[in-house]
Amino acid sequence: MAGLDSGGAEQLRFGENALYRLATAPVVVRVARGPAYLASARREVAVSRWLADVGFPAVRTVDDIEQPLTVDGHPVTFWRLIEDAGRPATYGELGAVLRDLHSLTPPSHLELPHFDAFGRADRRIELTEGVSDDDRVFLRKRRQELADRLAGLEFDSRRGPVHGDAHTDNLMVDRQGELHLIDLENFCLDRPEWDLVVSAHEYDRLGWLNGDEYTAFVDGYGRDVRDWPGFGVLAAVQEFKMTTWLMQNIAEGPHIAAEVRSRLASLRDADAPRHWHPY
Repeated sequence: MAGLDSGGAEQLRFGENALYRLATAPVVVRVARGPAYLASARREVAVSRWLADVGFPAVRTVDDIEQPLTVDGHPVTFWRLIEDAGRPATYGELGAVLRDLHSLTPPSHLELPHFDAFGRADRRIELTEGVSDDDRVFLRKRRQELADRLAGLEFDSRRGPVHGDAHTDNLMVDRQGELHLIDLENFCLDRPEWDLVVSAHEYDRLGWLNGDEYTAFVDGYGRDVRDWPGFGVLAAVQEFKMTTWLMQNIAEGPHIAAEVRSRLASLRDADAPRHWHPY
């Protein structure tokens, strides 16, 4: 349909989307899970083209393909290949990129939604197999508690462009040392704290960042969101989403099932240490 040859395509990732690198062209093909993801795919394409217009360092679409395509119910998009430098982006680089992103003013024609704090958690709670009835009841109750706490928050920042999944895996460094923000499906117009809480939570609660890495992130951005009184609520929402996201992959193996059990136990005890593994 796109006029490209799929022969020899290599799967790069299988998570929220399946990503394939074509062997015959410098293109990455992104295949979404189903029809419910079509709006996100359309938004990704539109956001990428806007960021290209303003010269912001982000992933670029293949311009001569009308997209997204829909194949057997799966939205499919096509992206220019970024040749990886072989090193991860640093947290200092992530902080600086987010600072620049949050300073932009999106055009009104993008019609960006507000941040969806719970994402597809409700669907995952109801439809994921291998989850006990007790866990479903707990997750439904926890979701409502968090929604109530979130409704009472007072933000002191203005709304602006928000990536929506701002971690270093979504910031690539190419062979020329240039940065590229990727995975734009959660892009929205909302409070910058939603981007800042990702690294802050991973440092403060999960221990996935060391002190130097988090200091570099704060210095790169110019703010430590943990100083804001609402940080605890956003961090709790973040780990709730992280748990329900992984839960949908519970059938992939006993290691995933064990991790889901560990995360659910943590959600039940707010003060317990989080011995979580990144996925």
